[in-house]
Amino acid sequence: MTVADLSTQDRYPTRVSAESALIERTDPTVWPGVDAGPASAEELAAHEAKGFHVVESLLSPAEVQTYWQELERLTKDPQVRADERTIIEKSSNEVRSIFEVHRISELIAELVRDPRVLDRARQILGSDVYVHQSRINYMPGFRGTGFYWHSDFETWHAEDGMPAMRAVSVSIALTDNHPFNGGLMIMPGSHRTFVSCVGETPDDYYKSSLKEQKIGVPTEDDITRLAYEHGIEQFTGPAGSALWFDSNCMHGSGNNITPFPRSNIFIVFNSVENSLVAPFAARKPRPEFIATRDFTPVTR
Repeated sequence: MTVADLSTQDRYPTRVSAESALIERTDPTVWPGVDAGPASAEELAAHEAKGFHVVESLLSPAEVQTYWQELERLTKDPQVRADERTIIEKSSNEVRSIFEVHRISELIAELVRDPRVLDRARQILGSDVYVHQSRINYMPGFRGTGFYWHSDFETWHAEDGMPAMRAVSVSIALTDNHPFNGGLMIMPGSHRTFVSCVGETPDDYYKSSLKEQKIGVPTEDDITRLAYEHGIEQFTGPAGSALWFDSNCMHGSGNNITPFPRSNIFIVFNSVENSLVAPFAARKPRPEFIATRDFTPVTR
């Protein structure tokens, strides 16, 4: 079978049946090909086993303050707020996310190229990488709404045309992540099972799904089964910590009803050998600012 055949074969069908299904993963989690980098053998082994690992103090306190000030600048900029790349909370009218932020902010573009970030992504994916998606997430105190349980790969496969599970995300905390302010929950080991979802993808679904996703989410029975099998862990820790997690990890977050905001920089790296094709379960791809089709490798 050729590389072209592999890129168009649908090994993870979803949104095509009236019933959900659990499909065994056939892709590696840590790919061979790049031996040197900042990730230790222990970290890579944990990533392989659990689907994620945490890097404490990826950013120094001074760097955290610099990026936090950048987040504040962006969320208060009227031009950025009016841009289609900015997602506004449905209920509070506050900024929820700013997409393609590495093209809006030179500071974050530099972070993408930082060896602490770029070289670890290359290690995990075993190749050169490009940025599939970037964004800043802002969950304000009292009114911040969470994200329901989902696998990012299900959406990227169905709506963006990502063929294989050869992408990794890094969530870099700009605020302290407590168990009580809407921190990300993740099921260790869930990355080994693809959950095929039900429902047909509406046209321009991203306009509503980025605020509240209803298609492409698992059934309660499937979530229950995975949770009982794998358990649930939560990403907590001081600002500057980073969570690296596989594209197929089942994860979600609750609402933030505390006074303490929760914000992070979110970068998705995809292998240049896993470039996007036509969507597997949508009539047309999502916009470039959500899923780029510029597969140029990131370089320092």
